[in-house]
Amino acid sequence: MQLGLIGLGKMGGNMRERIRRAGHTVIGYDRNPEVSDVKSLAELVEKLDAPRQVWVMVPAGTATQTVIDELGDLLSPGDTVIDGGNSRWTDDEKHAAALGIKGIGFVDAGVSGGVWGLENGYALMVGGDKENVDRLQPIFDALKPEGPYGYVHAGRVGAGHFSKMVHNGIEYAMMQAYAEGWELLEKVHSVENVREVFRSWQEGTVIRSWLLDLAVNALDEDEHLEKLRGYAEDSGEGRWTVEAAIDNAVPLPAITASLFARFASRQDDSPQMKMVAALRNQFGGHAVEKKD
Repeated sequence: MQLGLIGLGKMGGNMRERIRRAGHTVIGYDRNPEVSDVKSLAELVEKLDAPRQVWVMVPAGTATQTVIDELGDLLSPGDTVIDGGNSRWTDDEKHAAALGIKGIGFVDAGVSGGVWGLENGYALMVGGDKENVDRLQPIFDALKPEGPYGYVHAGRVGAGHFSKMVHNGIEYAMMQAYAEGWELLEKVHSVENVREVFRSWQEGTVIRSWLLDLAVNALDEDEHLEKLRGYAEDSGEGRWTVEAAIDNAVPLPAITASLFARFASRQDDSPQMKMVAALRNQFGGHAVEKKD
């Protein structure tokens, strides 16, 4: 199967490689000519056979809007656009409507896997009409982890990104819980080996998880996280999750508190945010702020 892939950064570049390993043809475009297969979006579209499938993997907001607007002018009826970035689900509905007028299909795909996805696979939460989703199934199968799990057709357009948004909100709360526990363990004099306490939880406990494994990785690299500033950004999806909870009158005390904790990290050097920053760097390659 052929796929055009726009955006070859930390995730997009690895996704291109994983899809190719599955035997599919991927033509990638990026503003960085050193990683791009073609020089322009127009050339990418020209090299694909109809009906075309084009996956957009660029930052949410203006960047995604610009690319989708340009694709709307380049693609033909029967082609399909997949937005695999972290777009807000309400934008999906607008994109689907605008492309639909031109006979172009639209699918939104929430993608989780970070810098580890090339080897482990990407969890995919997909939204869109069944006809469009079914046509793309070989690509989804190439990207997902091996085994029966890691992929879902979550519902209509917007459902994929809404599901990924909630996923990220849960991730906020889980990271915050690990961070709070780590700070408390570091604070008391009786616990002399906090890193090994975390390591001991990796087997046989109810709180074992991949995030816990990554926390241990981070502590192996910097046992007391002394090289990091206690500062952690929020991607925007935590905010959207809380906003959606307000709109739907759903109480989210843990997720909301974890978002506010990140805001607090911008006011002082928070020990908890050192762990959150370290975890974000471990799973997603997100930038951290080093101490001077």
